[in-house]
Amino acid sequence: MIIAFDLCDRLEDCGFEIDGPYPSVARAMAALGALRPEAAILDVQLTDGDVMPLADRLAEMKIPIIFHSGHAKPEFLRQRYPEAAVCSKPCSAGTLENSLRSMLVHNG
Repeated sequence: MIIAFDLCDRLEDCGFEIDGPYPSVARAMAALGALRPEAAILDVQLTDGDVMPLADRLAEMKIPIIFHSGHAKPEFLRQRYPEAAVCSKPCSAGTLENSLRSMLVHNG
């Protein structure tokens, strides 16, 4: 979670409005019931299991996804979620910022 909080701080410094981080799929799913994000950055492994049910729900809602993880194979993620970006850990906040800006412009 320390990496997630640091990432949130860095993205807020870049001008993004952040909701989260959510340590579990259950908490993230509950948040989806209250708001519709413009995009989501997901780690593949959360405290209550893998993030695929959340990613499936986001994909159904046509919400852009960036996977930021060191626990998954990029080929698998790209095959299952062809519209998603994959930024394997470790990667710089600048890389994530650029991916996020690109997705928002593309889907805006």
